[in-house]
Amino acid sequence: MNVQVLFHDNCFDGAASAAVFSRFYRERIRADARFSYRGLSHTAGGAPIDAAVFAGAEENAIVDFRYSQDARLTWWFDHHVSAFQQPGDEAHFHADTSGRKFHDAHRKSCTVYLADVARERFGWDASPLAELLHWAEIIDGALFASPEMAVALEEPALRIMTVLEATKAPTLIPQVIERMQHESLGDIAASPLIAEPLAPLLARHQRHIELVRAHARYERGVVSFDLAEQGVDSLNKFIAYALYPEARYTLWVGQGPSRAKVSLGSNPWRPQERRHDLAAIASRYGGGGHPVVSAISFKPAELPRARAAFSEILAELSD
Repeated sequence: MNVQVLFHDNCFDGAASAAVFSRFYRERIRADARFSYRGLSHTAGGAPIDAAVFAGAEENAIVDFRYSQDARLTWWFDHHVSAFQQPGDEAHFHADTSGRKFHDAHRKSCTVYLADVARERFGWDASPLAELLHWAEIIDGALFASPEMAVALEEPALRIMTVLEATKAPTLIPQVIERMQHESLGDIAASPLIAEPLAPLLARHQRHIELVRAHARYERGVVSFDLAEQGVDSLNKFIAYALYPEARYTLWVGQGPSRAKVSLGSNPWRPQERRHDLAAIASRYGGGGHPVVSAISFKPAELPRARAAFSEILAELSD
């Protein structure tokens, strides 16, 4: 049995969900399954998942990513409020009778949600992966003890997270997914697979801290900054809260080789002050995510559109 697991690319929760699904499938569905892994990324304008990604496998699973009506999708687990983006998606999901497609927008991580469903519906024991579940919930739920912890990147899980979020190497994340199924996070983080690419990423992380410090403006509860000219389209989302712990929201625009991007976040250490649904705001521009954190991707040439969205959202969050 050839099983393809399609996961939210460059995301700890996406990789961890793929690892949990694979171990569950092998232990409760088919012991002889052969797995392949492919990352899915949100595209400019919220385009549907390319139907070509489902070709060639006998089973296709999507974890931690939006829904598809393609008949070749046999398993689906997600926890994003923006999971249903195409016309008819939600109705198609609710009409499904396979018992193998699951969604709960109230869950903090797809990893723990998937493990809970596998236990409750299929009798699977996820306890050997307790460490992975613990850290997936902390990372995707922003349950860090402090912003300083989230920015220091000292724990093995956070070092793995840093590499996963930044890597462009096509084979690295599938290798991590395989190893997450049976190795400790400490062993994975100490291995050359993570340790070698991590060193330059930590140096870049320090540069990002200084860029945010230099370019950020704090006004009316919002930390905002534009790093497009610096060529930054991805950074640690907690830097702003370490620098401005009183902030309610963070909003920034950046640009990399393949996209322009607007990122929206709310301070997880001041949840009582959030007054906006950030996923709903992002969805108006073709983006998505969670009510507490979301993003919008644009084509590289659409930086003016990204900056216009940034300005409009800043006015809304500052209101």
